[in-house]
Amino acid sequence: MSVQVAQTAGFCFGVRRAVDLAEQEAAKRPIYAYGELIHNMHEIRRLEQCGVRTAYDMDETPDGAPVLIRAHGVSRAVYDRFRKKGCEIFDATCPFVSRIHRIAAQESAAGRLVVIIGTPGHPEVEGIRGWCRDSVVFEDAESVRNALKSQKWDFNRASLLAQTTVSREVWEKSAEIIKKECTNCKKFDTICNATDERQMEARLLAGKSDTMIVIGDKKSSNTKRLYEISRMLCPCVLLVEDATELNAARADITRARNIGITAGASTPAWIIKEVSNMMSEEIKIENGEDFAAMLEESFKTLYNGEKVTGTVVAISATDVQVDLGVKHTAYIPMDELSDDPGYKVEENIKPGDEIEAIVVRVNDVEGTVTLSKKKVDHLKGWESIEAAKEEHTIVEGAIVEENRGGIVATAFGVRVFIPASQTGVPKDEPMSKLLKTKQSFYITEINRQRKRVVGSIRAVQQEARKAAAEKVWETIEVGSTYTGTVKSLTSYGAFVDIGGVDGMIHISELSWGRIKHPSEVVSIGDPVNVFVIGLDRENKKISLGYKREEDNPWSIFKTNYEIGDTANVKILKFMPFGAFAEIVPGVDGLIHISQIADHRIAKPDETLTIGQEVEAKIIDINDEKKKVSLSIRALLVGGDED
Repeated sequence: MSVQVAQTAGFCFGVRRAVDLAEQEAAKRPIYAYGELIHNMHEIRRLEQCGVRTAYDMDETPDGAPVLIRAHGVSRAVYDRFRKKGCEIFDATCPFVSRIHRIAAQESAAGRLVVIIGTPGHPEVEGIRGWCRDSVVFEDAESVRNALKSQKWDFNRASLLAQTTVSREVWEKSAEIIKKECTNCKKFDTICNATDERQMEARLLAGKSDTMIVIGDKKSSNTKRLYEISRMLCPCVLLVEDATELNAARADITRARNIGITAGASTPAWIIKEVSNMMSEEIKIENGEDFAAMLEESFKTLYNGEKVTGTVVAISATDVQVDLGVKHTAYIPMDELSDDPGYKVEENIKPGDEIEAIVVRVNDVEGTVTLSKKKVDHLKGWESIEAAKEEHTIVEGAIVEENRGGIVATAFGVRVFIPASQTGVPKDEPMSKLLKTKQSFYITEINRQRKRVVGSIRAVQQEARKAAAEKVWETIEVGSTYTGTVKSLTSYGAFVDIGGVDGMIHISELSWGRIKHPSEVVSIGDPVNVFVIGLDRENKKISLGYKREEDNPWSIFKTNYEIGDTANVKILKFMPFGAFAEIVPGVDGLIHISQIADHRIAKPDETLTIGQEVEAKIIDINDEKKKVSLSIRALLVGGDED
């Protein structure tokens, strides 16, 4: 006798997710499931012992009580009523069903008829209908054909959806009939991939078996569909809910040479094992190995901490489902994929990819395995980290945390502590600016036992700066121009980084006008264009210029004015011998007291005020001393000045 168990037998992703959520919340306090959480009364009874109470009517749920929405989903109105009752809602709706709800609501809001191919009255179907205004349900292609003949519905404004567990053949035939008659019909393939895979495997298994055992609740649509598929291909098919129902079929099982076993999506692993144990008591294999041992072999034993390789089957908002080639359903929670906060699942993982992971939890009762990809990355990461330190290579990592002593980065899945003094951030600036950024650093210390790794960003920066400095000193000459960054200010000037080397702009080189402090012209962090005015290669000192000749106020003045021109000037200050006035910014002229008015005055302020703008004639320019003489009187008397 040979025995083969379908790899897809048992809990599907959505059911396993619902059961996990139920157990998790019931461990805190009793919780109410609205309707049967899944289609398996044995599992529902087990969950009741854990504190999950089934409420078949809303009135059975006390106001304010925690409520679990079943895996099959419910209507929008149910959510609204529970909210009005003040209930805390925990949504165990299968993500694939939730997607159908969104499509149904969207299409209905657009004024379209929602056509559902599925089982009328099924909880999932009724839940979908609760998200749209106009909907109709057809069980098979014949029902669709009859509906088209009746012309009761306008299928030209129809949107086709499928119950997640409907037969692929029924769906395609039904959709083809409608699409042929109604060109404006929209089709949404909402059959769950897991359903397709389960039915396909059942079809292959039934075709090569003389006895098929289908385990599952008789109310379960997908279990009934597995039974129907198996009956078309296998001469002897048994549909059982639990091990006790095998007693009536002992003779069939004993005569079988090739037995195939599958189970519905709501069948827990513990029921499948009970069936195997019952068969083991009745059947002894010719070579002395009993059925339970054979079945147990199909349930490859997994251990916490074991490294496994599997294939990505599906990706949801909460986890990644992985096929390990064993009976258990394996999944990786999203927070076990990567330590990198910028990690994007859609860019790194796709169905069909091979993936390595570590087993972190095996639940034989439920037939599930929780995996961690980041733990594999962590193990590999230690090897990479140690190699990086040994070879003094640069490591790149994401900064994920700030604490009192520094920051924490993750590289190759390993946490690396970078002390504040090694972050490269000045003392007066916050380290928080590095959070969620990628940084390069060296590994400076490793303690594998304490799981401690220390790194230094500053060492990378210093090395890069040293290399850049050497390059600058190879090419720098007086007159060379650079775009630099202001690093610090002193009372006598500004220090500028010109690419790995610091040069200084003396305060006198910052502005053509008089300034008291460099901060009047530049600030730390400012980009500045500078040129080299002096070099001391021996002492590694560079003098930089900032102010340029084209900005020289005297040059601007000489370009625009000459002796005899009239200028609009601004009175700046008074002296006993006259008044100083600004001609252009940075160039002042003297109006001697004798040149202020056309009559004798004792003081300049008898006719002028500070800030006053007046017309004055340029009567003299001294290029050597850069002095200008002005006269208001020359314009008043209308002649040349004596």
